[in-house]
Parts: sequence; structure tokens; C-alpha cells
Amino acid sequence: MVQDIFEKVVNNLGPIGSHAYYSHHYYSFPKLTGDLGPYMEFNGQRMLNWSLNNYLGIATHPEVRETDAAAAAEFGLAYPMGARMMTGNTDLHEEFERQLAEFVGQEDAFLLNYGYQGVMSAIEAMVDAKDVIVYDAESHACLIDGVRLHRAKGGKTYTFKHNDMDSLEKNLIRATKLAEEQNGGIMVITEGVFGMSGAVGSLDKIAELKKKYNFRLLVDDAHGFGTMGETGSGVPEYFGVQDAVDLHFSTFAKSMAMIGAFIAAKKDIIMYLKYNMRSQTYAKALPMPFVIGGMKRLEIIKRQPELKENLWKIVHALQSGFRARGFDIGNTESPVTPVFLQGDYDLPTVTNLIRDMRENMGVFCSIIVYPVVPKGVILLRIIPTAAHTLEDVEYTMNCFEKVNEKLKSGAYKPQA
Repeated sequence: MVQDIFEKVVNNLGPIGSHAYYSHHYYSFPKLTGDLGPYMEFNGQRMLNWSLNNYLGIATHPEVRETDAAAAAEFGLAYPMGARMMTGNTDLHEEFERQLAEFVGQEDAFLLNYGYQGVMSAIEAMVDAKDVIVYDAESHACLIDGVRLHRAKGGKTYTFKHNDMDSLEKNLIRATKLAEEQNGGIMVITEGVFGMSGAVGSLDKIAELKKKYNFRLLVDDAHGFGTMGETGSGVPEYFGVQDAVDLHFSTFAKSMAMIGAFIAAKKDIIMYLKYNMRSQTYAKALPMPFVIGGMKRLEIIKRQPELKENLWKIVHALQSGFRARGFDIGNTESPVTPVFLQGDYDLPTVTNLIRDMRENMGVFCSIIVYPVVPKGVILLRIIPTAAHTLEDVEYTMNCFEKVNEKLKSGAYKPQA
């Protein structure tokens, strides 16, 4: 009997989609309106918003708004038309690549139209069936999907426990043996900042392992770019290990608050990627307004270090405040601020908590549940920005204390 594909998917929306019929447009796919910033509208109410990937507050910077508008007026969103290899290349694309490479301490860079597909494609292009991938267990979905592409080609992979160097070394020993048998190579994949926990990838320790094992290192530094390191170039700069990172990837969707991404490496590797990354060869180039707007954003990041300083002022106040009040925020060393609620809390209890926080307190943050985090864990993720104030932090602290007291007292349990 042939099963109808539509019937199959409608009857099984997946672990997240199984909640869609009551969560849609509220807990998932919410609609925040108004000017981007710490205060926005949700369901007709003004909300203190902690859910924007706009770390430096750059999305509404006057120079950025002016540059974006002028570039869109001059070029529209179609130019350049076509993929980079065919008709979509310009001097400005290549100039932006030069600037990005210089900023992160690499020889060259390749500008990508999208981050998720871009890094997947980079992984697929760099390794063949004889090569072995060793990756952190908590890698972002885009990296996992890149690993899946490798497996689809018959490639072997090993997973090491999150930020566990003993586990990484054990798997490097296994990978080395297999690579030698297959006459292949090894790629280690990790993140600069892990977006759910805020933990910083142990790039300094991984760099040390390169002295003992022969592998190449790919780092996804989406949350570190613009926020970490002395100049803001990212976690490799934070640890002083730029030379140990062979492939430095970042999206523009966080600190730059726009679409696009880049990957940086040695010149010959970038040339290889330009001719072998399927997601770029067969897709439209990044439109000119994003190229020009991206260069303006990078210029501001370099010219106005006070944006990063303001961000970290908010981060320190927020994270020290949570810890002082007894909240579990894990081992974050980055702006990402997770608040973990662990216990036998069912989903209706947690949804009541979120409704109270939004509708009665006017605080909006993201709620994350299984399968993104383990069962029995509820994660409320706070994304601070340079545009928030210390008054915003204090108000949020007070709200979380009230919410925590009500949670422990059972006030959020559904009424029988």
C-alpha cells in the first residue's frame, strides 16, 4: 500500500510542530511590530523585548538606515542579477570580502548569500567520502546538516561531548586511524559561541591539540562576530588563536542585523570554495544593498567600539543580577544569557508562566523546549543588546523573581 505523503506529514508535525495548533503566533511564529529595539508591540501590548539578534543595536543606527535606503534606491534588490560565478560579481562584493578577511585575521573571504545554506555547502565542498568529520555534540543545526551531507556521500563522522577535550582527543585518535586507512583527512567542527547556552567554544584547547594531531578546524562564530575579542572580530581573537582556525565562518544575522554571511581562510582555499560551493554556484549573489549596508555596518563596528562596550555593560549587569538572585544561567561567557528552569514542569505550566510574563509584566523573551534542549529543561533565552538600559535590566530581574516564586508555589499549574 502506497502511503499518501501529505496525509503522513499532516498527522505528524514533528516534536516542535506537535504544539503548533495552540502555540502558533504566540509561542512560535510570534509577530513583533514597531521599530526594532528594546521596546516593541506584541498582541497590542508594549513589550520589553529580549529576543532580537541585534547585539550592537546597529539595526536602527542612523548611518545604517541612511546607507541601506540609499543603496536600495540606487540599485534596487535585483542587482547584481545572477550567481557570483556567472553575472553576479562586482568590485564591491570583492572589496567587502577583503575587509571581512582583514577584520578576522585571514588572507581572504567569500561573501555568502545566506549563512545556514552557506556553511552547510562549505562543509560539503571541503570533505569527501575518505575524510572524517569530528564535531561538537551541541553544534548548531546548520553544522549538523552539513555533517549529514557528508554522511550522504558515505563519509564517516564522530561526535565529541560538548566542549570536552578528553572526548575530542579520544575521537581524534579514532578519526586518525580511520583517515590513515582511507587515505583521507580530518575536519574538526565547533562553534565560537554556542547560541543556546552562551558557552564559548574551547578554541584555545583545540588549537593545542593541533600540535599532536593532523586536522583542519572550522569554527562557526555567528554569535562571537562583533561581540567577542578586543576589536570584536570574534572568539578566535578572544583566545588569540586566529592562526589555528582554518575556516572562519560567520553570519551577518546577529551583530550586523542583516542577511548574508562569509567564510574566511587562506587565499587558495577561498578560491577553491568559490568554484565548488553549490549553494553559491547555483544561487543568486547577495544583492547590492546588503553588500553596501554590510560594509557600513563593519565600518561602524570598527569605528565605534563603544557599541560593544555598551553591550557588555548590559551583559555584565544582567548575568551578575541573575546569578545573585539564584538563577541558573549555566556557564555562559558571552552575551547569550540562558535562564534554565529545571524540574517536573509540564508544558501547560510553562506556557502559563510565559503568558504571565508577557501579558501582565510586559517582558518578552524566547521560550525553548525539547528537542532543542533536553527533556525536563525549560530555557528562557535572553539576548541583551547595546540598546537596552540598566533600568531594563533591573525591571527584568524583578519580574523573573516574581515569576520564579509563582512557579515554585504552583501558581502556574493548570486548574483542574
